[in-house]
Amino acid sequence: MEQPIPSYEDCTDNAPRGGASKRNKNIVFSTRKPCSADGESMAQITQLKHEISGKVPTMISVKNDQLSEWFSNARGLQGRRIWLVGAGGTGVSGLARLLRKRGALVSGADSEASPAVKLLQTEGFNISIGDASQIPEGIELVIATAAAKADHPQLVEAANKNIPFRNYAQALGLLQLGHTAVCVAGTHGKSTTTCLLTWCLLHAGFDPGFIAGATCASLGGSARAGSATLSKGPYSHAPGFLVTESCEFDRSFHKLHPTTAIINNVECDHLDCYKSLDEIVESFNTFAKLLPAATARGYLLIAHEGAHRERVTRDVTAEIETFGWHPSADYVVDMAANGLARVHHKKKEIMRWHPRLFGAHNVLNGAAAGIMALKLGADRLSVEDALTSFAGVDRRLEFLGERKCGEQNVRVYDDYGHHPTEVRVTLEALKNATNPRRLICLFQPHQHSRTRLLLEEFGACFGAADHVLLTDIHFVRDAQIERTLVSSQDVAQRIRKHGGTVECVGTIEAGAARLNELAQGGDVVVTMGAGPIYRAANIFLKSHTT
Repeated sequence: MEQPIPSYEDCTDNAPRGGASKRNKNIVFSTRKPCSADGESMAQITQLKHEISGKVPTMISVKNDQLSEWFSNARGLQGRRIWLVGAGGTGVSGLARLLRKRGALVSGADSEASPAVKLLQTEGFNISIGDASQIPEGIELVIATAAAKADHPQLVEAANKNIPFRNYAQALGLLQLGHTAVCVAGTHGKSTTTCLLTWCLLHAGFDPGFIAGATCASLGGSARAGSATLSKGPYSHAPGFLVTESCEFDRSFHKLHPTTAIINNVECDHLDCYKSLDEIVESFNTFAKLLPAATARGYLLIAHEGAHRERVTRDVTAEIETFGWHPSADYVVDMAANGLARVHHKKKEIMRWHPRLFGAHNVLNGAAAGIMALKLGADRLSVEDALTSFAGVDRRLEFLGERKCGEQNVRVYDDYGHHPTEVRVTLEALKNATNPRRLICLFQPHQHSRTRLLLEEFGACFGAADHVLLTDIHFVRDAQIERTLVSSQDVAQRIRKHGGTVECVGTIEAGAARLNELAQGGDVVVTMGAGPIYRAANIFLKSHTT
């Protein structure tokens, strides 16, 4: 039976180091080997063929690995029957569309009939409801959401039937084999930058594929299939672009095959997977070393500040450039008094735009996307138009509507921010942009271990909010014992220590009810968190005027 490839933290060698290379006149073969379940080296999964004379690396298959052959061959997925576990997830549902574009026959199941599942069904996908759904006969590959545990009934069934299994990150890496992969990594800003870059390439006349962990209305969802080959730019005649959000959680981005990459920032997060910031930095370094050498058009754009760039880029052979506010960055970003954003390279302005998105952090996201788009062959005017017109991503400072309260309205926003840095910069940006009577934040802490390990940081990040409401912590991924180690009351205590006004409200519904009592005309309300806290905003907007 074919065994699932284990997570890197289950391996003796916690992260691939990048082996020696064998070179001949035209080809470079990577000799890095993943770890098997027993910690020994498995057969090599992929090889990289680099045309030294230029353009972009083309992925080629390796005998003894049938899946790599399917995904790297332009017609290799046609007629292949693939089953998705957790089909309604943002990433997995996007993967479904990309796989079908390649000719695969895609079906699957999800635990509930969510809006994402219903949309897949309306598009013609056969998606069953319920974890107990049986895998149909003839399925050749099972792909599961990262949230599916090893004892999930469909994964057990796949094992019993000897059906190959890959998780979402592994499947995304396989899908990149047939594309010129542009990866967007970093602790913050991945979804927004991924969508911004895709928007820039579309405006410049490219036909990129993309997949992100958020929905972007401007791009028609969380994924799109692009052209099979590139017809212009420095990567002309190479496989088509696939712009992918590339997450460090569970070291999943180690399973990818980037040609070029952006690293926006590197901070402490996902401390359920990493023991320290040092481990996180090393993990990003491992990811960066997956890039081809500069001679094979490998390219890394990394933040000059806030990304531990010297350590992250150690032993990276790709071309490396930096961006940021600092004047010594390769690409220097600044903002004029009228809000105009600009980027200079070698003291020459290369683009300018008027951002629609709030916050200096989104100026940096836009700069990274624009610089990479130019590097990939986009023209300046198209990039500037794209950055100016980009309307944002769902749940990223998304304006949901207004509600009448007395003589004035209450404006309501929703944001996915769940890390202290994200909370701080989002609240500051929102307050500066909207100038509210009061800024009220209803925050749902996400994950007990994150809350416990970053407790002091959470206490200090709500300074821009005039009133903070805290729901219970959203329980996800952690062991049950974590519930006993931290609570929202602990967060509230830290916020009060920093002079904040805060109260704990319990459930999402109770939070909406408290908003109904508290909000007054001229206030701005923002619901924040990676869980379903947006429901409170919807309840509040639908409530009667008080």
